Amino acid sequence: MRMRAIRDAVQFELNAFYFYKLAREKAVNPQHRVVLERLYEAELDHLHELNAKYHAHMEPAEVDISPDAEKLLSGWLFAGLDVSDEASIQRLYESALQMECRTRDHFRELATDLPDGLEKELCLELASEEDEHIAMIETELEQVG
Repeated sequence: MRMRAIRDAVQFELNAFYFYKLAREKAVNPQHRVVLERLYEAELDHLHELNAKYHAHMEPAEVDISPDAEKLLSGWLFAGLDVSDEASIQRLYESALQMECRTRDHFRELATDLPDGLEKELCLELASEEDEHIAMIETELEQVG
């Protein structure tokens, strides 16, 4: 399970990075591009932190958007998120918040199925890291709201 939690954490961060990067590339509105760039850079930073902390051995080429990234992004983690040019800046942040909450909840659910021990602690630690992301986004959302 421990490896699953680490794999999930790296994959979720990579998917979020792809999501924001693709959205930024498609964005026409300059304000949206700035917000989306800040979000994808935060995901990239966290991805590098996870790689260093858990020795995930991620290849540098993995941060390049793969041809099947669009397909990847149609999954449950991104369902209903709106980062289109028609969305407000507030909606961009709300979508980011939803995604971070889904990721945190994933690790909390994994932890509930585990006995006390290292694996459970790892899942709770990963959930806590997502709480930090949530707090950051909530702070930025308050500034635009």
